[in-house]
Amino acid sequence: KKAQTAKSVVPKLFYQAPENSCLLDSFPVLSWLPRYSIRENCLGDLISGISVGIMQLPQGMAYALLASVPPVIGLYSSFYPVLIYFIFGTSKHISVGTYAVMSVMVGGVTDRLAPDSNFMVWDNETNSTKVDDVARDEERIKVAAAVTFLSGLFQILLGLVQFGFVVTYLSEPLVRGYTTGAAIHVIVSQLKYTFGITPQRHSGPLSLIYTVVELCYLIPQTNIGTLVVSIVAIVGLILAKELNTYLSKKLPVPIPVELLAVIIATLVSWQVNLEEKYGVEVVGIIPSGLKPPVVPDTSLFGQVVGDAFALAVVGYGIAISLGRIFALKYGYKVDSNQELIALGLSNSIGGFFQCFAISCSMSRTMVQESTGGKTQVIWLATFLFTLVLNPDLGLAAAIAFSMLTVIFRTQL
Repeated sequence: KKAQTAKSVVPKLFYQAPENSCLLDSFPVLSWLPRYSIRENCLGDLISGISVGIMQLPQGMAYALLASVPPVIGLYSSFYPVLIYFIFGTSKHISVGTYAVMSVMVGGVTDRLAPDSNFMVWDNETNSTKVDDVARDEERIKVAAAVTFLSGLFQILLGLVQFGFVVTYLSEPLVRGYTTGAAIHVIVSQLKYTFGITPQRHSGPLSLIYTVVELCYLIPQTNIGTLVVSIVAIVGLILAKELNTYLSKKLPVPIPVELLAVIIATLVSWQVNLEEKYGVEVVGIIPSGLKPPVVPDTSLFGQVVGDAFALAVVGYGIAISLGRIFALKYGYKVDSNQELIALGLSNSIGGFFQCFAISCSMSRTMVQESTGGKTQVIWLATFLFTLVLNPDLGLAAAIAFSMLTVIFRTQL
């Protein structure tokens, strides 16, 4: 009787498994959260979460400037998408939120559809025209939310049609070259803030070269006050990071350098009055609280559909690349299609809360890590493609080149 009962139970359990597996695949948090070990992981996760959260505050505001939207939008984009990814994501290590390359791409869209020239008004006090900042920022927020929502829909659709197979061609050298090239774009995008100059925003292939050339022409117009503040901030952050590394074994929690830098810089700016005396641009007033959800402006979809698709692919490429590297290092797997859906939900839901497109932030350690001697063909090509063609076209060209190398090696 026991044997018969066992035989009757086995088929039932066998047919129930796919349903449970489908639920766990769709909501990965249900898989790992019940097995979470508080004793082993809580302290490390708490320290890491506080450190990353502190870093997100200044980064979110800074990347919002790259996206040409008010700084508070960067804080929204550092909050809502993270909650969604927590539920649907499969990577244990990537930090989802604002990312410089994505912000630059969003900024290109907002500047194109809501340029300053569309919001010029007459100022009776100065008898000259000026930009209506309030109206301009409202329109740019609508554009950023629309392109973010649409990019999220693209990512969800790509995940549902199993587009994750493309990660097969994201080899380690391709990832290293792509992240290095993207890092160069980030550096160049920050130079105008470092020198206090205002070059035109270029887009398309070779835009990086055009930007660097224009920056060289504008260097004589450098705001000395802004340059001094930038140098002090950079040197201070580097020294503080080295101090953190030196004291890492003695301190239970790393020194919150980024948060201290924001507090100190704010106090200095307020006391010295950097904006009026030296012309140093400041963030300004940041509104408190959270705004209710707003349906994205569907009338803008037709104008941003191409940009949205590029954001969807680039954001996914960065996230899955770094996710795979960490997964390989720590011995677990990331679901490439589920990652698409997780990022898509983060962006599409974030679009209702006036967020701009997010991905995951890159580690400088990952960028500097060696790629290996036998695959420098691919690394160099990816780096050059990303540098010259920009992150969107660069990623497509790099994957195509990687596929060609596989084909040629197979034929030979």
